[in-house]
Amino acid sequence: MTWLRCAETRPWASMRLFCLPHAGGSAVFYRPWAKEISPAVEVHAVQYPGRADRMADALVTDAHQLARLIAGAMAPLMDRPAALFGHSMGAVLAYEVARLLQERGSAPVHVFASGTRAPDDRGDDRVSDRDDDGLVEEMIELGGTDVEALQDPELRELVLPYVRNDFRLIEDYVHRDGTRLAVPLTAIVGDSDSHVSQEQARGWARVTDGRFALRTLPGGHFYLIDQQPAVIAEILRTLEVPAFG
Repeated sequence: MTWLRCAETRPWASMRLFCLPHAGGSAVFYRPWAKEISPAVEVHAVQYPGRADRMADALVTDAHQLARLIAGAMAPLMDRPAALFGHSMGAVLAYEVARLLQERGSAPVHVFASGTRAPDDRGDDRVSDRDDDGLVEEMIELGGTDVEALQDPELRELVLPYVRNDFRLIEDYVHRDGTRLAVPLTAIVGDSDSHVSQEQARGWARVTDGRFALRTLPGGHFYLIDQQPAVIAEILRTLEVPAFG
């Protein structure tokens, strides 16, 4: 099964945008972006294994291994300028993927790191060690999840194993020295996100030699749902892509 989902292929597009979901998320989270973004951008969303149409695929338990697999899947599509957008866990993975692509001589033109602190500044909260109710409680608190669906025992049985794996994967992640990112990076954070402050988001400046910018938008951890037009506008402005192609 392939790693990338593209809702609208655009052979004429001058740029590709690769989007990496949050812990417990899937490619469908970014599906609306294809309709809303400029026709000059082709959107590809990463589908992690063990969920949605990859439910039968084995989970990956190590962030560095997952980044290598994603970078390998992206490599054939780096024939056009490409940017990476990752939210929460996806932001750390986007950073690691960008480092790998840079090593291989096909660096992205920009990385957007949304809703999380810098990769060299990870918290010590262990959500993955909680029982099922504790895990669901955290998902509800973060937002971005259908609360009613999580009350369904059958659905819980399907969803919680990959959610727990994702939390464990990012909680076990350790930043390694190595290739230093030279790509411009924009950190975006919600102004009322209880999981990451603006100061913590500013820490992303430490991990790249490229130009750095911090953008704050109204909202909590999943600010980008309500603020989707503003997020897309920020991406297009940064990449200097006209909104209408």
